[in-house]
Amino acid sequence: MVRPMASSSDRDVPQGPEDRDTPRQPWLLAVAEQPPLRRSVVLEVTARAVFPTVLLLSVHLLFAGHYALGGGFAGGLVAGLAFVLRYVVAGSAELSSAVRIRPLALTGAGLGLTTVVALLPAAFGAPVLASGSLTLHPPWGTEITLSSNLALDVGVYLLVLGAVLDLLRTLGAGVHASEGEEE
Repeated sequence: MVRPMASSSDRDVPQGPEDRDTPRQPWLLAVAEQPPLRRSVVLEVTARAVFPTVLLLSVHLLFAGHYALGGGFAGGLVAGLAFVLRYVVAGSAELSSAVRIRPLALTGAGLGLTTVVALLPAAFGAPVLASGSLTLHPPWGTEITLSSNLALDVGVYLLVLGAVLDLLRTLGAGVHASEGEEE
């Protein structure tokens, strides 16, 4: 027996024990808009399970890098691949419902941050892209050293992620336009 999804008005009503297993929202945000023949339940479930893990891996790559200081480029590409997976599962509607911020805003924020971090040392008489560090002494006794390279990597991460999302949005619009011409 297939039960309909609970609407927003049904969520306020106390549910009986038989309704506790009914999901309150779809697995993916916009997957319900796809025709049933184009959906793959296995791919939807896999995407739901893998997406947060891939994003965590991208944040790990951002902070740890592949060898040392950081990997903003590699982390941004891995995060972009997580969104590519969501796009493959449910199309551009899923991508636009998963990412509320505009991709060009991410790209602009990343470009702005990298530019500021790159040029800030020149304001203090150091060469462009010179690295600086700050050591914090929290009360639990472990020293934490922050480097300006991390801010540069975060900017590159945002720049690459915004570029990948914009590329997906642009390609998705082209794919949907060509599908409309064929019908």
